[in-house]
Amino acid sequence: MTTPSPAEKIESDIFSLKTRLGWLQDNARLNSVRDALEDFDTLARGLPGRIQSLRERGYAFEKDLEPRATDFADQWAKLQPSVTAAANQQAALLQNAMRPLEMQMSQLATVKTNVAAARPLLASLEAGMETMEDKVKAAERQIVGMYDAFRSQVGSLDSHVDQLEWLYSQLAEAKFTLLPTESGIMAVKAVWCPDVKENKDDPEGVLYLTDQRLIFEQKEEIATKKILFITTAKEKVQALKWEAPVALIEESKASKQGLLKNEDHLDLRFGEGAPLETIHLHIWQEGNEWVQLLNRAKSKEFDKSRAIAIDQAEVEKVKSAPSQCPSCGANITQVVLRGTDSLKCEYCGYVIRL
Repeated sequence: MTTPSPAEKIESDIFSLKTRLGWLQDNARLNSVRDALEDFDTLARGLPGRIQSLRERGYAFEKDLEPRATDFADQWAKLQPSVTAAANQQAALLQNAMRPLEMQMSQLATVKTNVAAARPLLASLEAGMETMEDKVKAAERQIVGMYDAFRSQVGSLDSHVDQLEWLYSQLAEAKFTLLPTESGIMAVKAVWCPDVKENKDDPEGVLYLTDQRLIFEQKEEIATKKILFITTAKEKVQALKWEAPVALIEESKASKQGLLKNEDHLDLRFGEGAPLETIHLHIWQEGNEWVQLLNRAKSKEFDKSRAIAIDQAEVEKVKSAPSQCPSCGANITQVVLRGTDSLKCEYCGYVIRL
């Protein structure tokens, strides 16, 4: 490899500094901070509308969502002008501080053929850029610090609303329908492992939790044709695999599995009347969070925070459901869910209208 001459080395260093100066000029305008402020403004002001949309789609719980979102929007309306003003002020100061560096770069271009004169200018310009970069970072930290704690609070609510929006987007595509007065609570991507140990052919789909049921729907693309182990054709498979009343969940346990212990798994045990005695799932969400959700759903804790009241006629229908089959006298053991129109005796097949 040929060693560059001093003049070539100077030319290369000047090119690098010119590129670096261009980035620094852009950063000194605090464009990234301004963009982040605009994005956050859209987020904070848009939360009330997103929650209203969730209500219209059927989300019945957490009646404090509306006041929280409205309060955040009000707080930001008061805080935003001062943060924006500080960003404008800091950007003006930084751009003024850039002038000497820009002048040095112009001066360097005129002496680049004079190695002896160019070297000290290069060193001075590089040192000035390092100082300027530190000033830009300090200004960015100052602006972000003005609303960082508040941004974290809003971000937490935003993440929760994202999860609920995904739940209802999945419900809109589901092959099953919710019962009257039944409301979704959470959904997560999951793999159902019938043999407990996860296999490559285990059905992948969505696990749904409502205030009445736990539901797993397979929803995936399966290879239908392969050539030399390369998939050349796929088929979308979507089908309800099982559902169980939340009331029949007797135990739920979370565990970390996988080679790096970074996979979340759930083990569920059900009481008499459930379609399966035990169920093992690999889920794409914190397992302990789901254990808490399942316990809260079973204890009907979510009903305490309802924003949409339950139709009392449906409640009374459940209360008045017979405990014995009027045809054969057998005990009705199945859980009667709100919104159910009829029961079928498991002994004689008689259909009981509610």
